[in-house]
Formats: sequence, C-alpha cells, structure tokens
Amino acid sequence: MLADPRSPAAEAYRTLRTNIQFSSLDNPVRTLLVTSSRPDEGKSLAVANLAITFAQMGSTVALVDADLRRPALHALFGVSNEQGLTSFILNASSNSASSPLPFAYTSIPNLKLLTSGPLPPNSAEVLGSSRMRELISRLKDEAEYVLFDAPPVLALTDAAVLAAKVDGTLLVIKSGKTSRDDAIEAKEQFQKVHANLLGVILSEVRQGSAKYRY
Repeated sequence: MLADPRSPAAEAYRTLRTNIQFSSLDNPVRTLLVTSSRPDEGKSLAVANLAITFAQMGSTVALVDADLRRPALHALFGVSNEQGLTSFILNASSNSASSPLPFAYTSIPNLKLLTSGPLPPNSAEVLGSSRMRELISRLKDEAEYVLFDAPPVLALTDAAVLAAKVDGTLLVIKSGKTSRDDAIEAKEQFQKVHANLLGVILSEVRQGSAKYRY
C-alpha cells in the first residue's frame, strides 16, 4: 500500500476493505483479527496493508500485534518493541483516565500501532484475560477500526481465544502452500469458539492471468 499504491495487489486490499465494510451492515465490523493456519503464510503483511487501507480512507485505525510468540509488526514498521500490548496487561494501574496506551509512533496518518511488547511465557492466558477484554474496549474508544495480528490458529490456541472476543476474523491462505486439510481444520477451530469467520485472504496469487489483472 505504501511502496506501490497503484499495483493490482494494492487495489485488491482496497477491495478487501470494502468487502469487510459491507460484510455486516446491521452489525459493523470494528474489531478484526487476521491469522493463518500455519506460519509463514503472509498474515502479518496482510494485516499491515489492510490497516493502511483503512487509514488512507480517513478512518482512525489501531493496529495491534497480538502474536506473542513471533511478533513481526514492529519490524515491518521499523519501531521499538520494548513497550506494547503486554506492557498494558502487566500494568495493573493502567486505566482509561490516567494511563495512555503505549502506541509506537508511525509516520502514517490515522494509524496507531501497538506492538506486542515483551513476550510472556503464557500468551494464551494473556489474550484470554479480563485485562485483554479491557484493552479491546479502550482501543475501540481510541479508533474506528481495531485490527489484530494473531498467531497461526493450528499451531497455538491464542488465535481462537482472541477470535471469540472480536467482531470478525479473516484467515490468510497462501496460494500453492496452504493445504486443503489445514484450511478446513482452521475453519473448524473457529467454529468451535463461535467466532465470526468473515472469509479468507488468498496471498501470493500469481498475476499472470488476464482475468486477475482485470
């Protein structure tokens, strides 16, 4: 979205943004989780680009790295990861009146980035805690859209735990890599926790066909 905003991929992200906005008109999706079935399928890059499309539209966006095992958003945006999500969770004195959220600075207008912070030994417990629910509520006060980057759903329980707390979930599937069985199992994991699976993002699609370019 930043390096090549006129590319077919950038236009695909804009289409994805519109599809999300129209996915539930009676109950608009404001909190959204993006994950994959296995590692290295492109979820972090996808959620970063999607957050930028919402910000470029003029909406305020909070982008949160909730991958507390292999966080990547701080590296993508070139910021420090000393403070972040876990800093808020561990600070029992944090409250909406006196303690600002530890957002990292980015040069992108309308976009607030909350990195993972120091990695905990019990990530599923952190994401399932009442403090996490409080954080989501505060983020909704700070931004019109809140996007979460979560760990792969088949590797850990973290994504399923968090998916039950947000308005919608997107599953990233890598073209030519993600197996049919993994995609089905990932969908079933979300169904077990009654998550709202909006659909999938198919990543790394070859652009050779005229149909895709059109």
